[in-house]
Amino acid sequence: MINPTRKEEIIKIAGKLFKQKGYSAVTMRDLAQEMGIKAASLYNHINSKQEILELILIQIAQEFTSGMQNILISDNTNVEKLKSVVLLHVKLASENPDGMAVLNNDWMHLENKRGYYLQLRKQYEDNLKTIITKGIEHNEIKNMNPDVVMFSLLSTLRYLYVWIPKKEDIDINNLTSQLVEVLIGGINK
Repeated sequence: MINPTRKEEIIKIAGKLFKQKGYSAVTMRDLAQEMGIKAASLYNHINSKQEILELILIQIAQEFTSGMQNILISDNTNVEKLKSVVLLHVKLASENPDGMAVLNNDWMHLENKRGYYLQLRKQYEDNLKTIITKGIEHNEIKNMNPDVVMFSLLSTLRYLYVWIPKKEDIDINNLTSQLVEVLIGGINK
């Protein structure tokens, strides 16, 4: 495995601190102390706490967007696409629970890139709603309000980061299967 760069290490530790304390409560001095370096040294690698937040949030939002694009272009049924959405959330939450916490809890602190982040988020939600709507139209999914279905799915999937780190040796495939059964089984025809 390749050793992370100092910048990557700063971002990782910042994500952990943002998850623990919240973005507003963390200072550059806190971050430097956690890393065992002087605060001034951080600025050799990063311009500001805001830049760190942007890097964390935009990277994850782009991963979701890219994953969703792959799901949309697949030849799968709409129910299979929803299963792939569940897998995408499980994968990203298990790989980066700290980043997912920041995504859910601190996005509103974005300054310059807030519009871009919100655009990615809206695009993701619109695409998910499209999958659900097409599933209803093709009689794959029960005739339900697509907004209710979407927000029910997302309310569970967005907060997987709270639960996943508490489990040792998590089996991603087993977790995905169980979530699919619970979340999609209720809407599947």
